[in-house]
Amino acid sequence: MSKTLNFEQKVIAIQTELKAPKSQYNSFGKYRYRNQEDILEAVKPLLNKYELSITLTDTINETPSGICYVEARAILHGTDGKIESVAQAGIDINKKGMDISQSFGSSSSYARKYALNGLLLIDDTKDADSTNTHATSSLKWLNEGTPEFNKAIAFVKKGGQINDIKKKFNISKTVETKLTNIKS
Repeated sequence: MSKTLNFEQKVIAIQTELKAPKSQYNSFGKYRYRNQEDILEAVKPLLNKYELSITLTDTINETPSGICYVEARAILHGTDGKIESVAQAGIDINKKGMDISQSFGSSSSYARKYALNGLLLIDDTKDADSTNTHATSSLKWLNEGTPEFNKAIAFVKKGGQINDIKKKFNISKTVETKLTNIKS
């Protein structure tokens, strides 16, 4: 079957067929969620079926104000094309109960999950990660490839100010540069 499909058709098939259940449970917040491992476990048979592969990479960056964050990149590869999605997650090196390597690893897993969500069109808006109230920051990170990022682009194109976006989201230097370079 995959021999007759082009890369774009294979991507659409995977995005349509993928079912990544929320198999994890947070007893503190009393909600179900999926993690990076759940997504990868669900997508691997489809990658095999359509003869594609995924590469995940991380880079550690720092904002001008000294906040470290992980930028994860998920790339879907085929013989005739590739697409990618990028997401960021802040690193709290003083997180209670975690040493520094655990803090970096946790942020990496979180960023990779959201990069995979963007790549595979997994909607987590009803996921507890987007609604929990026990996080230390009240602002969510604005990540490329998300509906929020697309709304931010439209807002800037209509003459909106990036400072107004910053009132609602944490923004990495990379995302801010992309928004700054948009022509209205």
